[in-house]
Amino acid sequence: MSSTGAKDASRDADNDPTQAWHKTVCILCSANCGVEVRLDDREITRVRGNKAHVASKGYTCEKALRINHYQNAKGRLTSPLRREPDGSYTEVDWDTAIADVVAGFKRVGAEHGGDAMMYYGGGGQGNHLCGAYGSVSRRALGIRYRSNALAQEKTGEAWVDGRMFGTHLHGDFHHAEVSIFVGKNPWHSHGFDEARRVLKEIKADEARSMIVIDPRRSETADLADFHLQVQPGTDAFCIAALGGVLVQEGLIDRTWINENTTGADAVLAELGQVDIAGFAERCGVDEALIRPAAQRIGRAESVSVLEDLGVEMAPNSTLVSYLQKLLWVLVGSFAKPGAMTTHSSLVPLFNYSTAGKEPASPVTGSAIISGMLACNEIPEMVLSDHPDRIRAMFIESANPVHSLAGSAEWREVMASLEFSVVIDVALTETARLAHYVLPASSQYEKTEATFFSLAFPDNTFTVRAPILAPLEGTLSEAEIHTRILHEVGAIDEETLAPLRAAADQGRAEFASALGEAVTANPSLATYGAVVLYETLGPTLPEGLAEAAPLWFTAQQCAMKYPEAMAAAGHADADALFDALISERDGVVFTRHDYEEAWSMLSTPEGTINLDIPELVADLAALSSAPTDHRTDEFPYILSAGERRSFTANTIIRDPAWRKRDAEGALRLSPADAASLGVEAGDRVRITTPGGSAVAVAEVNDTMLAGHISLPNGMGLDYAPAGGDPEATGVAPNELTTNDWRDAYAGTPWHKHVPAKLELVSA
Repeated sequence: MSSTGAKDASRDADNDPTQAWHKTVCILCSANCGVEVRLDDREITRVRGNKAHVASKGYTCEKALRINHYQNAKGRLTSPLRREPDGSYTEVDWDTAIADVVAGFKRVGAEHGGDAMMYYGGGGQGNHLCGAYGSVSRRALGIRYRSNALAQEKTGEAWVDGRMFGTHLHGDFHHAEVSIFVGKNPWHSHGFDEARRVLKEIKADEARSMIVIDPRRSETADLADFHLQVQPGTDAFCIAALGGVLVQEGLIDRTWINENTTGADAVLAELGQVDIAGFAERCGVDEALIRPAAQRIGRAESVSVLEDLGVEMAPNSTLVSYLQKLLWVLVGSFAKPGAMTTHSSLVPLFNYSTAGKEPASPVTGSAIISGMLACNEIPEMVLSDHPDRIRAMFIESANPVHSLAGSAEWREVMASLEFSVVIDVALTETARLAHYVLPASSQYEKTEATFFSLAFPDNTFTVRAPILAPLEGTLSEAEIHTRILHEVGAIDEETLAPLRAAADQGRAEFASALGEAVTANPSLATYGAVVLYETLGPTLPEGLAEAAPLWFTAQQCAMKYPEAMAAAGHADADALFDALISERDGVVFTRHDYEEAWSMLSTPEGTINLDIPELVADLAALSSAPTDHRTDEFPYILSAGERRSFTANTIIRDPAWRKRDAEGALRLSPADAASLGVEAGDRVRITTPGGSAVAVAEVNDTMLAGHISLPNGMGLDYAPAGGDPEATGVAPNELTTNDWRDAYAGTPWHKHVPAKLELVSA
């Protein structure tokens, strides 16, 4: 068949009225694009973008087309597993598993207290309601500490946001005159709706510009007007130089700064002293490129900036978060189309009110940002001989042995814990080392929701109904945590029965009964997600019981953003909740005016605070800070975990989903390949302070000399024939360590790992 004929056949299949399309979302990145799928029994046979989805509007990248490899991967767990003394696993029934899990945590808690126990996870890309339910078990079991993947990525930026704005901000890249991407490649990692469409629109519009700061000439950098190709780990010098040009050439909006910020003088004084030529030399970018890039920022009507892991997992990461925000603040690009804005939130990801007042870890003394321990410090908190060390872990929808820095050390962590449980869909690298493994239903077998709602003036939220029945033997996290709560004895039928009866009568009666019950027994609020699941949940449409906690979320939205919620077309909280659970295309839940962005700032003065003394001091110290962390022993810098077309987060374990770069090649520059005698397809050994691995080489002219990269999502155990698992590609965290991390947030230097290379075989 000709290519035209194949396309026609595909189009005919898409339009076949005898086959149903089911609306859901892609779960492979934070964009969570709306998609439609077709099913053959339990197989997802076709995937297309959902044109009616309120955020993605039919857009999706190639990764969404492969979600069947997640849903129907080999090795799904279908029974709780108990690890025996010899390391083998025994299948047990759910009642036994729940009883043993509760007993295990009670035992550790009774002997060592809640400070000795930790909850890790409670979310993934698009798998977030489990976090609400997991918080119930955490409280019922007396688990004191918690963390998740955000604490190895975003806590540094969150700390800065809290100090500067008291909330989170996001850019309007759909309309920005100048878009700046720092350590960010939206072509593959997205970060805003319709990313590739928007990037192409910017490229095609002569009135708009794009600035990319990245050591690699990424797909996004190829579209940019200015690619500031910094040497690895020198982003702070480049951004400080841009800020220096803005101040020293008088390109800032001083009137706006005086009216809308506090603490500007100290910052402006430091930027006024930046040695622009010297900083340009130190970051490896020609001053003749830095100056016009800064001048373009200075004359723009609107500027939006987005950072990502390329700088958040590299030297000076928290300082970079601060400096990049200064760029748009200094030119007054806030609360207008194309600019940075605050935004509403149904489920906030961080608690910004604690910024600058964080408690300290009893073992490491480091700040616990937004209530989360730094991921890089968890091994130290477990393996330490400190009396307050962690002795038990509850791990949910997460795989720290593979996904956090220092996999070898994490295997020690799991071996040393007195008790551990993992909730997951597969026997992951972490689950293989746990005392108990509880099998969860997949993301397409239960109700779930997308929590990355960052847009302004219209903000959106998507609840997705299950498109498949739960795999036999699995339970949703809502049901697992409900059973734990009952086993603990924290709730009983006598308490729930009146609430169930009230829910059957109607929402108003339920709200009244719930208020009375919480007043009489305040602990009910502590277990709110399960209480709602057990009482309101059964009154919801079939398959949507797990969405019950969002009823309370809707009540909070109505109290916090009443005008914006009404402007979005929702008469009251119940109307919003009904829309959330019924609209498969997602819902606009708030609609703001631009002026309202100011009201969502939560600083004491209600303005933007520019003076963060620690970071102003770091800016002053940059002139003598190191720029190169390579050594004679390790002459390369490895970026461990680059996002590519056919890599994704580790929930897709089946390597067959990749159509290209099957092994996850090591990328290195032509100059480095020539010096090593390496050609494409050769085997190369990568050695770092953390470990050693062999990868296939890809000679790639987008890489700077001395800079190498490995993709994310590789090295996962998988058994396609049901036998012993095998790994494809290099697991990046076999090469990383917990030693190199940000001084403020403890985020790891995944994107800046000193390494050496050796040709193994041609």
